[in-house]
Amino acid sequence: MAGIRLQPEDPDASQARPPTSSDLISDDDRSVAADSWSIKSDYGSTLDDEQRHADASEALSVANFRAASDYRFGADVMEVVASWTKSLCGEFSQGHLSNHVDDSNCESVDQLEKEPFNWSVLDIGTGNGLLLQELAKQGFSDLTGTDYSEGAIDLARSLAHRDGFTNIKFLVDDILETKLDRKFQLLVDKGTLDAIGLHPDGPVKRIMYWDSVSSLVAPGGLLVITSCNSTKDELVQEVDAFNQRRNSPSQELGASGDQEVNRDPPLFRYVDHVRSYPTFMFGGSVGSRVATVAFQRN
Repeated sequence: MAGIRLQPEDPDASQARPPTSSDLISDDDRSVAADSWSIKSDYGSTLDDEQRHADASEALSVANFRAASDYRFGADVMEVVASWTKSLCGEFSQGHLSNHVDDSNCESVDQLEKEPFNWSVLDIGTGNGLLLQELAKQGFSDLTGTDYSEGAIDLARSLAHRDGFTNIKFLVDDILETKLDRKFQLLVDKGTLDAIGLHPDGPVKRIMYWDSVSSLVAPGGLLVITSCNSTKDELVQEVDAFNQRRNSPSQELGASGDQEVNRDPPLFRYVDHVRSYPTFMFGGSVGSRVATVAFQRN
């Protein structure tokens, strides 16, 4: 959840148990398991391909996969993210949101403003791929999902084919060591940053995450992060820290005695966040279980 962290619903949820005959389940149930497993497990760059496949197969075979149930995103959240993202892109296309991108990138900006639903979309850590299906329902057509898990990608392809979304592309790719050489105008992350933060080397890997993400979002494009472990303010602070870290070499030059320092503008700027998620009071503070925040790349 975002900001206020509750204990899992079942204290024994994280304890593994052998699958039984009741664990033979539908694709829909397996898709929830795949998404939860992809979020909960140690990030894939620490595992060899054989182990990833074995772990994915084991996780997908268990019906009541409840480890990290507090990290699971339901269909209602995905619907909110997809519809809100559509609305946000529409506001950009109509010029209702100010655009702070440099003039040198005006070609990319013009394309974003004129054809918002033809934007290239990348879902990193796609899991079961259902968020991309929701975006397709909203009118987006150039859709790609990546995940380090071959098992998750196989399942996402199966579900997309079953539900008639044959235009969605799915690729095996690790965001921390991405092999993609294409920039996307809209990048969405549902729980992947959360997963990276769970790793013992989370702080280092989060730096790697931001370096990779910044190389994948096109100038003028949008990054939409949905988290159940960070508040909107925490995500904004993390982006500010990345911007400062990126500009630190020029700051050091200024301290060494140079008269003029050409500081780059912040690479990402906060745009908006979802305000419609239910909130509750806990320990005197108001919080919500999920935060969805949008940033624009300069």
